[in-house]
Amino acid sequence: MLWQVILSAILLILAFPNFNLTYLAFIGFIPLFFAIQNTRPRKAFFVSYLCGFFFYLGTLYWLYHVTVIGLIVLCLYLALYFGIFGLIFNRITLHFTPYTFLLVSFSWVILEYIQSHLFTGFGWILMGYSQYKNLPLIQIADFSGVYGVSFVIMMVNVAIYRILRIRYLSSEALAKEDKLYAVRYTLLILILVYGYGFFRLNEAENRDTVKVSVIQGNIEQDLKWDPRAAKSILDKYVSLTREAAQESPDLIVWPETSFPGFLITDKNETDRVFDLVNEVKTPILIGANTEKGPKVFNSAVLISERGEIIDKYDKIHLVPFGEYVPFSYRFPVLHNLVLGELGEFSAGEEFKIFRIQHPASNIEAKLAVLICYEDIFPELAKRFVRKGAEFLVVITNDAWYGKSAAAYQHAACSVFRAIENRISIVRCANTGYSCFIDSKGKIYDSVEEDNTHLFVTGYKTSSVYRLRI
Repeated sequence: MLWQVILSAILLILAFPNFNLTYLAFIGFIPLFFAIQNTRPRKAFFVSYLCGFFFYLGTLYWLYHVTVIGLIVLCLYLALYFGIFGLIFNRITLHFTPYTFLLVSFSWVILEYIQSHLFTGFGWILMGYSQYKNLPLIQIADFSGVYGVSFVIMMVNVAIYRILRIRYLSSEALAKEDKLYAVRYTLLILILVYGYGFFRLNEAENRDTVKVSVIQGNIEQDLKWDPRAAKSILDKYVSLTREAAQESPDLIVWPETSFPGFLITDKNETDRVFDLVNEVKTPILIGANTEKGPKVFNSAVLISERGEIIDKYDKIHLVPFGEYVPFSYRFPVLHNLVLGELGEFSAGEEFKIFRIQHPASNIEAKLAVLICYEDIFPELAKRFVRKGAEFLVVITNDAWYGKSAAAYQHAACSVFRAIENRISIVRCANTGYSCFIDSKGKIYDSVEEDNTHLFVTGYKTSSVYRLRI
């Protein structure tokens, strides 16, 4: 039984970045299913829990760069969803009906939804994200979200398990069951899903474009907050920005917290950025820490081509235990235990829409910004699009996690946000996966060197389609 648990975990791990053996997701649960069929409910829960723990440990391993204890605790928590699912599967499949595979698949999706929303939510490694390169399949995300893709994956797993299980049934049991119903229903749904996908992929893009440059500074994590490194950090961004400006973009984007210090508060560094904008005569969207009274924000600030601050967006969905400590206002000791001397960020409240207009091209466009891991929350992206955003910009910093799969797992979330809203997304990372994603989820351009995107210094300029309603 243990080998079945480990095999399932390995198959599912291999389906995600960086292995990207996406097809393994469609068979990854089958060994687990055989391990928990016809067992006691408690055993089904424990065995599934163990499989989930191995799976999350193998996909979220990169968190050890930040916290080993946090990694273990998170995996122990997330494995509960596997355990509950195993218990449900064990009970539902006692007697197969034509609707069993639907009930099992819906159960998995409901648990993924709860995982993505409970305790501020952690919807990072949902099963559907394993298919971010399988463009025909994931087009259904525009009406089902990532959960619809997870449903299809689980449906195929159950159907194949059902076919394999038939060989173990007695002749009397076989006579009572239609052994082909799972195949028929699964094939029908797959035909509909892929048919819709190919239809969407063949639609022409007849929309206006803007030209955007992303700057990947590749600043080492231990230097980002060192005051002695502020000048060298700005030197790098100034140099890259000047190079990018020669390609006449309508907007230049710097990544999350790329400004070394506090914008406005640190006057010398702020003046240098304003002077740069005046020089290149191009709007710049910059990630920076900002202050307002006693409050500190993780912000995106838009500076006009005249060197004036147009507007700023303060990050709404903060990272628990990274940017703030839950309940620390009631129990201050929690802050000291987790963040030490580091200050806590305050959450923004306004869904800000930025407007840019490049004087040379006379192009006016509206955009919104998602900071750090805000792109893993579908509701945030939808709110911005409903307020009028014509394309989205994700600014982030994945340097925390070393040369790991984290940046690619993160980018997979952006792919789904693009499809869900049929909107283009521009990703700009300090280091990570700085890339351009179209409304069909295709990554069509990126900052790259020697076939890698991580810990690369550079910039990329590309055209971005604008959503027109």
